[in-house]
Amino acid sequence: MSIAAAFTSACSSPQEAAQEPAGDSTPIKVGLVYSQTGALAGYGKQYIEGWKAGLAYATKGTGKVGNRPVEVKEVDDAGDPAKAVSAAKDLIGQGYKIIAGSTGSAVAGQVAPLAAQNKVLFVSGPAASDAVTGVNKYTFRSGRQSYQDVLAAKSYLSAPTGKKVLVFAQEGTFGKSNADAVKAVIGGAGATVENLFVPASATEFTGFAAQAKNAKADMIFVAWAGTTAPAMWQALDQQGVLGSTMVVTGIDQRASWATFGAAGGKLSLLAHYFDGASDNEATAALRKGVEGGKLDLFHPDGFTAAQMVVRAAGEGGDDVDKMVTALEGWSFDGVKGKLTVRKEDHALLQPMFQGKFSGSGAELKPELVKAIDPADAAPPVVQMKG
Repeated sequence: MSIAAAFTSACSSPQEAAQEPAGDSTPIKVGLVYSQTGALAGYGKQYIEGWKAGLAYATKGTGKVGNRPVEVKEVDDAGDPAKAVSAAKDLIGQGYKIIAGSTGSAVAGQVAPLAAQNKVLFVSGPAASDAVTGVNKYTFRSGRQSYQDVLAAKSYLSAPTGKKVLVFAQEGTFGKSNADAVKAVIGGAGATVENLFVPASATEFTGFAAQAKNAKADMIFVAWAGTTAPAMWQALDQQGVLGSTMVVTGIDQRASWATFGAAGGKLSLLAHYFDGASDNEATAALRKGVEGGKLDLFHPDGFTAAQMVVRAAGEGGDDVDKMVTALEGWSFDGVKGKLTVRKEDHALLQPMFQGKFSGSGAELKPELVKAIDPADAAPPVVQMKG
């Protein structure tokens, strides 16, 4: 608030002060720090498309909250935590009180502490790390977290007790987050969980696939991201892994579907989202806002972020603590269905999905098997850390 504005506010009557926000036309400044380039650029593109459609939907096409236009500044972090931190600090220095984005988990983990230190609202995006939930009172998330992925996987095991589960994953933040969640969720339900971590730099997977088959697991949970996926799936298929046990994996963005190759139809899919998983008003609005009407994995994350930001600004004005209060416990209808921001730790409770691939090659596409209720995909409450 400027000195002049503060002086005017101090001299206003309570009635005038209460009416001021309705006449306020100063922009609501939102900084979006996400991956426009780099390994996660595809996810970033979906996020920003979803954001724009969500902002139009949440503001009924006006781009305004009340009389205040939402002014968005986009910054590319290229998936680099150092760049993201620098961008966030710069935006905060310019007076931005709302930051959203974070396509990658490593980025979200570095930006979240800045939100608490500077008392700004941070709505993390597609970053799946469980550590974002409950990290501090100023940090929220517009996507799912690894624990919810694993609860979706657990839905394939009706009786985990005594079963053996192998986590086949890349070394790194994403792989470890998934492995930890599998151990907590499925291991906690009575299964024995083992990990097989593959170096992120690996390009030959025959040996790792052989190890996976020799593990003789009742379920293999595959957590994989990036350009080596086709070679990895081919190795698992050629080594007979896919025909010998149930292999469960998360479905990635459209561009990756063909990479499953002949393995696609042999997999049990857990899904954060895919086109066809939902059909509601928000989904229709998103489809209308996306070129060609083809929805993808992280379109809902951007859409939901815009809904959350509009809610926060509409209820909280420029008071970040009021924004936080407005989001805590809020339930709303989103692209995936009914969403709830859990008050205790800011987990985003949401439906998850089971799917199965049909078709082959370029025509490979997922079909909905089952929607998993938000309550059945809810991670345990964690204590707020800051």
